[in-house]
Amino acid sequence: MYQIKQNPLIKKIGFNRIVLCLVLLIMYGFFALFAKNFVSYNRLLSAMNYAYFLGFLALGVTFVIATGGIDFSIGPVMFCAAIMSGYLLTHYKWPLWVCLITSIVIGMLYGTLNGYLVAYKDVPSFITSMAIMQMSKGIASVFTKAQSVSWPQLAQENGWYRNLIKIKVGNTYLPIGLFILLGVAIICSIVLNKTKIGRYFLCLGSNKEAVRLSGVDVKKWQMLAYIICGTMAGIAAIFFVAAYTTVQPGYGDQYNNEAIAGCVMGGTSMAGGLASISGTFIGVMIISILQEGILAIGLNKNYQLVITGLIVIVAVYLDVMSRRRKN
Repeated sequence: MYQIKQNPLIKKIGFNRIVLCLVLLIMYGFFALFAKNFVSYNRLLSAMNYAYFLGFLALGVTFVIATGGIDFSIGPVMFCAAIMSGYLLTHYKWPLWVCLITSIVIGMLYGTLNGYLVAYKDVPSFITSMAIMQMSKGIASVFTKAQSVSWPQLAQENGWYRNLIKIKVGNTYLPIGLFILLGVAIICSIVLNKTKIGRYFLCLGSNKEAVRLSGVDVKKWQMLAYIICGTMAGIAAIFFVAAYTTVQPGYGDQYNNEAIAGCVMGGTSMAGGLASISGTFIGVMIISILQEGILAIGLNKNYQLVITGLIVIVAVYLDVMSRRRKN
């Protein structure tokens, strides 16, 4: 195994990425064999609908986990941004483009509050994110009077935003959302691996005190990671409503776990200091295929929760063992 990992080609691609791709292929093959009508373009499009918003959540939280923090509020923040901006669109008749920007701004504001409390007030990220999770649920319910909000369909006025996920060309649909998500993932990878910002994020996760003693304003960079995460949650809200239309207040918790599972599965260490955007992207695809495959087999969606939980446990355990070997 050691000799395989030391192969120049495998080292360049990344052993973990290769394993993830194999897991994705094996999982797809399993569902193709045992799930009726799983191998179809419509099934793949349905899985991609799930991957779009989950991908943005996972990319955002990757930056936070890289600094050694955590954010359990991203799912409810996404729902809060989607339902509040949707309420402004349907009840107050705000222009659609303003509502889309408002969704991003709402996510950014939650991320800013979260980052400020963690970076400047030294409140543990676990506590702040749990508090903001509850706040976002409550604010969304109060703002909409506990009503669900339905965004316009494609054929309706202002329905053009749904072209963000797929466009009909002839008799088929092109998954535009996949290209957008992939483009954003490439940008995130460049930021994390090729810029000063990314190096600071990773160094904060490795040894925050050493970074501080070297003269870096650690509070500013730590806060920025949460702002990026919140902004990504606001963008995820747009892709969620583009795929599923209706949003209800008080939901979103499940997507926290799935986004974090995608990060950890992809090689991002929960201890901080080590992150992989490409791994996160593949991890999100695995979770999306998993949920679609479970539904195709005819099992209850709760089975996905069980499997996702097991994936997180295994991934974190492998990360802990890997760090022990290195030490």
